[in-house]
Order: sequence, then structure tokens, then C-alpha cells
Amino acid sequence: VFLLLIFFVITSTLVSPNMISVDLPSSDAAPQEQNANLTVYVDSLQTFHVTPDSPEDQGTTSLDTLGAQLRLAMDQDQSEQHVVILRAHKDVPVQCMVDLMGVIASLNKERETADPPKPKFSMAMATVYPSN
Repeated sequence: VFLLLIFFVITSTLVSPNMISVDLPSSDAAPQEQNANLTVYVDSLQTFHVTPDSPEDQGTTSLDTLGAQLRLAMDQDQSEQHVVILRAHKDVPVQCMVDLMGVIASLNKERETADPPKPKFSMAMATVYPSN
């Protein structure tokens, strides 16, 4: 009886499917253009790049300069989501990312207390910049 019990337990785990087949809907409509979110990239030299695709981006290692660049970029942001995507090279220390999040949090506090209040930005983290 014990051997039968073990047999049925093992076979029942093998029979259960690991995936569920789902038919996803499709559409013939053209895809909508998404507004680009604000991106901050930190390279392996701990240089901050606000909107790294921009040709005039030189990068900065100063948090004060980064704050000024981010403030300007946040004021010019036209996206509906108001998201800052934080991208970092794999060799960037965690403290560098924490400093970056602190700058964004202080800018959000400024935006919240402004008259009239401006929308706050949420943060999303990623690893590397897609072009690398």
C-alpha cells in the first residue's frame, strides 16, 4: 500500500502541466506611440547620464549637477506616467544608486510642495542600457 501511495504521488506530480495555454487577443489597429519616460543611466565610472540618447549629454559625477539636470528634465517631461527609469552598469555600487534615488526623492518633495503642486515621478530600476 505504501509503495502504491508513493507511485501515485510521483505520477500525479508528473501529470500536472507546467504551462497553461492561453489564446491572446490580437488587433489590426496600428500600435500607439508611447511617450518616452525619463531615463537616468549610471555607467561603470559612476557618471550619471540624464536622457543618455541625447547628443548633448555629457554626464556628471556631481549630485548637485545631476539634481539640476533632473529638475529641468522633469519640468520638460510630457509623458503620462511620470516615471524615471534608473539604469545602471553591473559594476555600479549600490550606494551610487541609493544616492540617485535620494536626489529623485528630494526633487519629488520639491514638486509636491510647489504652488501649484506638480506630479511626482515614480522610479523603476533596470540593469544595463539597451544599447550596451
